Amino acid sequence: MPALSEIIDVLETAYPTELAESWDAVGLVCGDPAEPVHKVLVCVDPVEETVAEAIELGARLIVAHHPLLLRGVHGVPADTVKGALVHRMIRAGIALYCAHTNADSARPGVSDALADALGLRVLRPLDPRADNETGIGRIGELAEAEPFAAFVERVGRALPATVPGVSGAGDPDRPIRTVAVSGGAGDGYLGAATEAGVDAYVTADLRHHPAGEHLAGGAKVPALVGVTHWASEWPWCGQASAVITAGLAGTVDVHVSTVCTDPWTLRAEQHRENAQ
Repeated sequence: MPALSEIIDVLETAYPTELAESWDAVGLVCGDPAEPVHKVLVCVDPVEETVAEAIELGARLIVAHHPLLLRGVHGVPADTVKGALVHRMIRAGIALYCAHTNADSARPGVSDALADALGLRVLRPLDPRADNETGIGRIGELAEAEPFAAFVERVGRALPATVPGVSGAGDPDRPIRTVAVSGGAGDGYLGAATEAGVDAYVTADLRHHPAGEHLAGGAKVPALVGVTHWASEWPWCGQASAVITAGLAGTVDVHVSTVCTDPWTLRAEQHRENAQ
C-alpha cells in the first residue's frame, strides 16, 4: 500500500507544479504525506457531494482538479462552507490533493483528455508555452470532415450529460475537420483559435459579448461549441486515474467520481413566441 507522498510524486511527475499559473493554488490541501492510501477518488470539484462519495467509498485521498482554497484564507472554521469540508475530510481520514492549471498545461493534460473524448488527434497546444509542447488548450483534427451539426452531436455524445447540455453557433452544414478545445472557461482564447485557422472551437463558459463579437467575424472564424465547465473537464478524471494506476503498478484502487457537480439542475421549456 503506497504512502500518500508516493501518489503525490506520481501526480507531480505527470502534472508538474511549475506548470501552474502564479495565481493558482495546487498541491496537498490536507492529509499526512506519510499515511498509507489504499483507495483514491478522482473528481473535478472538491465539494460536499464528492466528499460524501469518498467517505462512502472508503477512499483515503481525493484528487480534484479545482482547488478548494484558491483565495487566501486566514482560517478554516467548521461553520464555513469550505472549512466544514476540511473538517469533514480530516475527521474521515481523507487527504485532498488538487491539480489545476498544472494539469491544464501538462501534456497530456485536461485538454488532451477532452480532445481524446471527441475523437481528435492532437497536433499542438492552442496557447503554447516556450517548449511548444505544453500550454493551455489543444488543436486537433478529426479523421474525416463532418458537418458542424453532426460535430455538435458528437460533442453531446462524448461528454457526460448536463442540464444545460451542448450548444452550437455556426452554419450547420459547415465542414469541420480541425478543432481547438480548451477544458474549462476558454473564451479568453477565442483569438488564438481564430489565429490557428481551425474550423470549430469547443470550450466552456462562453460569455455573450465575447462569443457574439467573435461570430461577427463571419465564415473566417471558427464555429463555437459551448459545454458546461464540469463536463469539459470531467474526461481528465479518467486520465488522472490511469496516471495513478500506472505509476503505482496497481497497488492502489482508483475510482472516478460518478457525481455530476455541474451547478445547473433545472431547465425550463420555452416557446419561440416568448422571445418576440
